[in-house]
Amino acid sequence: MQTFLRTALAVGGLVLGLVVLAVTPARALVEIDVNQGVVEPVPIALTDFLSAGGKGAEITSVVAADLRRSGLFAPIDKNAFIEKISNPDVAPRFEDWKVINAQAVVTGRVTEEPDGRLRTEFRLWDIFAGQQLVGEQFYANANDWRRVAHIIADTIYEQFTGEKGYFDSQIVFIDESGPRDNRVKRLAIMDQDGANFRTLSDGSALVMTPRFSPRRQELTYTSYESGEPRVYLLQLETGQRELIGDFPNMTFAPRFSPNGDKVILSLGREDGNSNIFTMDLRTRTTTRLTNTNAIDTSPSYSPDGTQIAFTSDRGGRTQIYAMNADGSNQHRISFGNGNYSQPVWSPRGDLIAFTKQTGGDFQIGVMRTDGSGERILSTGFLLESPAWSPNGRVILFFRQDAGAAGPKLYSIDLTGRNEQHIPSPNFASDPAWSPLRQ
Repeated sequence: MQTFLRTALAVGGLVLGLVVLAVTPARALVEIDVNQGVVEPVPIALTDFLSAGGKGAEITSVVAADLRRSGLFAPIDKNAFIEKISNPDVAPRFEDWKVINAQAVVTGRVTEEPDGRLRTEFRLWDIFAGQQLVGEQFYANANDWRRVAHIIADTIYEQFTGEKGYFDSQIVFIDESGPRDNRVKRLAIMDQDGANFRTLSDGSALVMTPRFSPRRQELTYTSYESGEPRVYLLQLETGQRELIGDFPNMTFAPRFSPNGDKVILSLGREDGNSNIFTMDLRTRTTTRLTNTNAIDTSPSYSPDGTQIAFTSDRGGRTQIYAMNADGSNQHRISFGNGNYSQPVWSPRGDLIAFTKQTGGDFQIGVMRTDGSGERILSTGFLLESPAWSPNGRVILFFRQDAGAAGPKLYSIDLTGRNEQHIPSPNFASDPAWSPLRQ
């Protein structure tokens, strides 16, 4: 995997000492409280990074797009800028930026090293405090310029919120093409903003529910290539693929444990019921966690690995249940009207996202881990498959509107006020969000 070198910049010079993606910035004087129900976006000016080949403007554009989609920042129209930045190492004229109500300004430079790598420098300035908040430079291969832009956006996000960003991440999903009655479904992956799309399977077999490993460049997913659903592991860097076990009946709904050493999944029986098992990926031993005459499926670990949320119809209607990681203390946690499914534990550990069907509509919502505090974030004709951003602040899902030919990907933050379409080349479903890349 590509390693990025990252160096802190001081005003007027470099702070000595290279580190690998490990700079801890100082807190900004202007801050965003992401726990508020309504957040007024921060006006921020992003000047085109100086460069000889025009790559600087492209990097600035990606940074601006990331920040805008978050709903927390309002990039200012460049036509309003009074000062033209000619030397990003020098403090901007703060009074010129106050006039256009900018609370922060980003400046930068992109140069090509003799070995072909790009050196990208950027500085974030607090206009009203009249000081630099952070300055860093990155060395990366020229074709990784978009990743550099996402890392810069993550750094700015963290400065203002005090929390990690989510822009330097990827989305895996099911790419759908062709007519409705002959839809081809392929595994696909792209950056969180829709760039760098590529397929991971050839479409010869139906594939479903891809999920990222939290520790490795690895996916687990379900494929029907044998005629029955089977769970596979796929190494993203090598393309190597392997079947998880050889179970006599159906296997589906796989997810990794938080440490990446296990996969939790549902095993079907001939009578149509299913139960939840774990498999140790090192020893390939399985452990049964539920044993009911019901359909127990869609298991999801808490981030500390001590609890599991899952879906069961053991009470007559599909509801969300929770249990300890060893299968003990199985108890229902959803009690609202309708049918609940697809619970996914937040990486922060404080919420569980879910799909709900009620009154002819589908909904994406969240609840506390004991089932209290239910909030619906989005409602529509068909909404399914919630997936959390790495920082636990945004939920990805797919939506298909009434009369539409196919589903598309959307994201929404926890306020429920910032729903965004995530572009993809074709129809898209079953998304999952990667951890931040290393």
